[in-house]
Amino acid sequence: MVYFVGAGTGAADLITVRGMRLLEQADVIIYAGSLVNPELLAYAKKECEIFNSATMTLSEVLAVMQQSQEAEKMLVRLHTGDPSIYGAIREQMDELDRLGIPYESCPGVSACFGAAASLNLEYTLPGVSQTLIITRMEGRTGVPQKESIESLAAHQASMAIYLSTGMLRELSRRLMAGGYAENTPAALIYKATWPEEEAYICTVETLAQVAEEHGIIKTALVLVGDVITHGNYQKSRLYAADFSTEFRQAKCGAAQAKKTQEERRED
Repeated sequence: MVYFVGAGTGAADLITVRGMRLLEQADVIIYAGSLVNPELLAYAKKECEIFNSATMTLSEVLAVMQQSQEAEKMLVRLHTGDPSIYGAIREQMDELDRLGIPYESCPGVSACFGAAASLNLEYTLPGVSQTLIITRMEGRTGVPQKESIESLAAHQASMAIYLSTGMLRELSRRLMAGGYAENTPAALIYKATWPEEEAYICTVETLAQVAEEHGIIKTALVLVGDVITHGNYQKSRLYAADFSTEFRQAKCGAAQAKKTQEERRED
């Protein structure tokens, strides 16, 4: 049996409880050594076989999976963040299907959520943005033209941009070409939730400048959007006194509700 497990954003204690228990039970672990915090390997039992996929090809990873299955060993494939985001898991799963090897997935905390926690952000502030776009610049892996940075920037939503630290000048140019103003708030978060985390608030125009000033050349996430400065947002209707739910009745009438709304607009 193979378990694809999300290691979380970086801090060893941000793996899920289920993920931790799977690591404790594993007979074999293949971990993404270039990105996964090695402290997580402390959860492995003493006799566990451990492989670093940073030095392996896909065929070599699959060979270990097949050998483990034949030996009736439980294997954990430990991916950074959440395996479903830029985890290259589908190509592994398709081969496991072909080989008749069963597998399951265990989610993890992706970097954009670790970064939000580090900055105390809410991506979906009412009146500012109700959409989070997760994307990347094209590199060795292409990006469909319909998902170009320019076309996504046109939505003016909150954006989390992965795998693009080495292309920040081009990223800024394309974000502004898509419609973001040069002074749109942005953030650069290096190794979110790791002990060596660095986080900087800047603008779309100054992303590359900030990276150069702090020597950041890789392993950073870019956030874009007005939610970063969290100003001029509307309060949630869920907790409004005039809003009824299945758990709570409205505590004021329509007239009071109108007054409350007017006061919010004045603020």
